[in-house]
Amino acid sequence: MTGRLNSAQPYALGLYRIVVGLLFLCHGAASLFGVLGGAAGTGGTLEAGTWPGWYAAVIQLVGGALVLLGLGTRVAALVAAGSMAYAYFKVHQPTALWPMENGGEAAAMFCWAFLLLVFTGSGAFGLDRLFAKRSATERKPAAEPVAV
Repeated sequence: MTGRLNSAQPYALGLYRIVVGLLFLCHGAASLFGVLGGAAGTGGTLEAGTWPGWYAAVIQLVGGALVLLGLGTRVAALVAAGSMAYAYFKVHQPTALWPMENGGEAAAMFCWAFLLLVFTGSGAFGLDRLFAKRSATERKPAAEPVAV
């Protein structure tokens, strides 16, 4: 059974990456465009350039899209994880110690989810893999002619 699960690992990781990226992208789209309930569920949007919310929303939108596509996954996930760590420690943690008490569960979960992707990479279905394969085939030296 372990062998079967290990062979499915890149596909499970790819699906995990897609779901996490999509959910993160939705948070950014809600805050920037007022869709899906809008910023903080108010139906509105964040004013451009306001610190830290608008910048966090841009990171959520762009980082979520890159992770969803599996393009520059490790770097995008590192930036996203950092933004969620900032959100947790500067916004949520000062009000109470535990995420259940301070409303920081989503920030904590996203932070750790993205940190995992930093170390694992994009898995299957990602554009990272497509470009890596294309790059590898371009680097292969041409076969030397056989002397007769």
